[in-house]
Amino acid sequence: MATCFLLRSFWAARPALPPPGRFRPEPAGTPRRSYASGPAGLHADLLRGDSFVGGRWLPAPATFPVYDPASGAKLGTVADCGVPEARAAVRAAYDAFNSWKGVSVKERSLLLRKWYDLMIQNKDDLAKIITAESGKPLKEAQGEILYSALFLEWFSEEARRIYGDIIYTSAKDKRGLVLKQPVGVAAIITPWNFPSAMITRKVGAALAAGCTVVVKPAEDTPYSALALAQLANQAGIPPGVYNVIPCSRNKAKEVGEALCTDPLVSKISFTGSTATGKILLHHAANSVKRVSMELGGLAPFIVFDSANVDQAVAGAMASKFRNAGQTCVCSNRFLVQRGIHDSFVTKFAEAMKKSLRVGNGFEEGTTQGPLINEKAVEKVEKQVNDAVAKGATVVTGGKRHQSGGNFFEPTLLSNVTRDMLCITEETFGPLAPVIKFDKEEEAVAIANAAEVGLAGYFYSQDPAQIWRVAEQLEVGMVGVNEGLISSVECPFGGVKQSGLGREGSKYGIDEYLEVKYVCYGGL
Repeated sequence: MATCFLLRSFWAARPALPPPGRFRPEPAGTPRRSYASGPAGLHADLLRGDSFVGGRWLPAPATFPVYDPASGAKLGTVADCGVPEARAAVRAAYDAFNSWKGVSVKERSLLLRKWYDLMIQNKDDLAKIITAESGKPLKEAQGEILYSALFLEWFSEEARRIYGDIIYTSAKDKRGLVLKQPVGVAAIITPWNFPSAMITRKVGAALAAGCTVVVKPAEDTPYSALALAQLANQAGIPPGVYNVIPCSRNKAKEVGEALCTDPLVSKISFTGSTATGKILLHHAANSVKRVSMELGGLAPFIVFDSANVDQAVAGAMASKFRNAGQTCVCSNRFLVQRGIHDSFVTKFAEAMKKSLRVGNGFEEGTTQGPLINEKAVEKVEKQVNDAVAKGATVVTGGKRHQSGGNFFEPTLLSNVTRDMLCITEETFGPLAPVIKFDKEEEAVAIANAAEVGLAGYFYSQDPAQIWRVAEQLEVGMVGVNEGLISSVECPFGGVKQSGLGREGSKYGIDEYLEVKYVCYGGL
């Protein structure tokens, strides 16, 4: 909490914004503003409150507050960009695209690598920003920064591996050439739960492909996106290639629509809820834009009788309680076969009581930070109450944490049935409901009885069963005897209503490339 107080003090020293009006950039040669020290000695240059457009820090006519979800303290105020600012950012990105697409792949690669190097050099300060604005335990925030930086490293390498083809046609005097070219300006809309990694996973691919971007970060966590802008600028990323326009929750809808309907935007990449994704898809459809959607999940976690119980419990802990259950690939439904059910539930409860510690993310030993806001707490509370009312048993937890505020006890429920909200709705919180099943076919049917299909997990020691279930699960990613599946080298994405396209891996850059066929005749 002391750290958050220092961050608040830092922003108290920030010079007042100019009167309402259009963008007003700092004139060339203006001395850098003098800022007070950030949290725990955090380098002040990384803490920015203005938008970043065309290589310049630009205030907006209004600001909005950002709060520490752990203490409720006001961290500071950030530029509240609206439609005019969004349009201006798109224009800056479009103007920059005309030159950026012609930059050699080697140079783009080197610039992304410099950006990666700066992230690693500033990894501790970047992690503190994440913890302050999202509540994530500092150790997890440090892990996110490394994960985030690795996407820049990965795509700095993939930038030099954009290959085309030569096709020998049926006509002797013709050849077919296949070129891959950048799609254009990409609008990047990101969530609060991974405020750094969700940006670099998209932006790294876009910039490597030769696209320029306008990033609209989540209103709860804008500081991470702005800190990345500062480092991108230091790395030498040209003006207009990486732009950031934060906005409040009140303006998010109109800014999102503006980005999706602007004729200068060629690509939309969004991570967030399925409901919001559908709205953005509707807007993008009118001009037939390329889209990537990483949407909601309802991940099943299946434990078969043949599983190693201790391994399954360890995997459940890792999958369920990372970021207090606030990840899109968190296990949401635990399906445990009858023969191993009681042992699993007992050991799972013991592990939760032994290993999980709720507290402020800056406190040593904290494994479970706060939920992002009161609405998130209310959702978990509603699901627990609904389950108990329908016959579920609270094995451990079950209520708001004694710390109050946005904290909720890690909760384990047994005797859960398929009609409960915790089985039919994504939780995004520290709630683990367990359903008992008898046959493999039953578990697969329950797992697939969802409109979404992002990730799924199961534990088994039966090789034949592993092949069957891995192929039958209707999800985009499967963890077999493993609870943590994300990796920069592997494709991330879902099926059904969990989204479109893939991020990361060698496939991620294709989302930002168009395939052009050239018929070369007269040979």
